[in-house]
Amino acid sequence: MTTQPTSSLVDLTTTAVYGDQKSINYSECPHNDVWNSLQTMQPAYILTICVLGILGNVFVLLVFCIHKKACTVAEIYLGNLAAADLLLVSCLPFWAANVANGFEWPFGLLLCRLVNLGIKMNAYSSIYFLVLVSLDRYVALVHTMSHGRMRRPKFAKLGCLLVWGFGLLLGVPTLIFRDVKYFPKLNVTACYLNYPNTVVELSCDGMLVFLSFVVPVSIISYCTFNIIRALKNQAVERFNAENTERRATLLVLAVLLAFLICWVPFHLFTTLDVLVRADLLIGCDISDVIDICHQIFSYLAFFNSVLNPILYVIVGKNFRKKVRELFEQHGRRSSSVTGFTRSQISSTLKTLA
Repeated sequence: MTTQPTSSLVDLTTTAVYGDQKSINYSECPHNDVWNSLQTMQPAYILTICVLGILGNVFVLLVFCIHKKACTVAEIYLGNLAAADLLLVSCLPFWAANVANGFEWPFGLLLCRLVNLGIKMNAYSSIYFLVLVSLDRYVALVHTMSHGRMRRPKFAKLGCLLVWGFGLLLGVPTLIFRDVKYFPKLNVTACYLNYPNTVVELSCDGMLVFLSFVVPVSIISYCTFNIIRALKNQAVERFNAENTERRATLLVLAVLLAFLICWVPFHLFTTLDVLVRADLLIGCDISDVIDICHQIFSYLAFFNSVLNPILYVIVGKNFRKKVRELFEQHGRRSSSVTGFTRSQISSTLKTLA
């Protein structure tokens, strides 16, 4: 028998990156006025992130796809990261409309599941693309003997395909348990997670915290530590000879740092939220602080999808070079077409004369 969760409008604000709502009783802890401010600012903030994220990530994908030179292994990973960010920001307008509509979900059950699946896949896939990026830099700078064998584009594409599949697999609970239901006491039809019982809920959340946070962050931290140590070893002649590798590594480190700053607080408070629902942390004040911080850090996690394209331009010297070459290529093509048109017009006028 399925338990029917109850929600308050406060808990429906926890749509955030995962779009999750908690199952609570109406009589539980009252929330302060911070929630009203958060609810008011959400639609405008989400739509701003959506517009900037779509423009920035489409631009990155166009540069990687249109440029005549084949992408390097690192660029394949970063291109897929941009695609994951684009997937996230493309799903956000639905939640902006949902929040602006008083958490009334007007899009039906199918979009309730697909939109949240897209958001979940971004969260899971993004961090594992960064795991692949970290491993690539680790191999390139620390394990030089494996450099040629392991760092091949075909293996990079296969790795990206596996990450997308893994992200889809981790999103299966969303497809199974997402539901649309009318709550009479709130007078709202909400898109929410309808777990069959608390054990399944806590098991799914605990597994996702472990697989989407503990494991990948541990791998990234280990690789990053060794990458930084290798970069400091200026006595190795290979580093001076392969300046391109160093530039690519600096960009990767900037992207990794931005990701950790934006996402680690969110995952930490997600973990605390799981502990609250498991009754390991008890108290209205604790629950209120965790809920508010979880919501605020969700906004920070959103911003990472906008920040990455900016980092490519600011830190990525090779990326800027590709952009310049594309503009120069377009300029030469336009000049060629213009010159051909003028020659054709001149020839036509001479014939008429």
